[in-house]
Amino acid sequence: MATVQEAGAKGHLLMVVGSKNPVKIGAAQAVMQRVVAQELLPGVTAATVRGVEVASGVSDQPVGDEETRRGALGRAQAALQATPGADYGVGLEGGILKLEGEIFTCAWCVIVDRRGNISSGSGLVMPLPPPIVRDLEAGYELGDATDRLFAVKNSKHAGGALGYLSKGLRSRQDAYESIFTYALARFLDPELYELI
Repeated sequence: MATVQEAGAKGHLLMVVGSKNPVKIGAAQAVMQRVVAQELLPGVTAATVRGVEVASGVSDQPVGDEETRRGALGRAQAALQATPGADYGVGLEGGILKLEGEIFTCAWCVIVDRRGNISSGSGLVMPLPPPIVRDLEAGYELGDATDRLFAVKNSKHAGGALGYLSKGLRSRQDAYESIFTYALARFLDPELYELI
């Protein structure tokens, strides 16, 4: 598994998230702590996850899986390029889906490495209520629409729409940990996925 064994000095892996959003960074950190503790990446004894502010290359409110994934890929590639010495770039991007007359949340994670391997994971598909839909149609981003509905500030840096709409049963970070894990699977078993 060359991409992991070559990671950093003495088994230390550096992963850079293409955002300064603490929820996105926290999701990657939480999963990587488990990965290191369970020795799921041979040769990796420590992992540092940090964020760097980069552009997604897509609209502020991505619509559809294709644009949302493209934003995650743009963030991952830009983060890796902006950080010499990083082993992996990570992009986490939230968007909305329009399906059969309803609007849902969606989110994508893309992880890239220095060899050009790319892996993706998706999830967080949940229906949005009419007050949020009306705000989206009026041009608000999902985070701003959530803030307006629940009279809060900067919800996307906390529980997000998912946290408020599920009444705290799940949070945005929970969902991002899941999709980060889905994207990481390819790197956890590179031979099976025939990575270069």
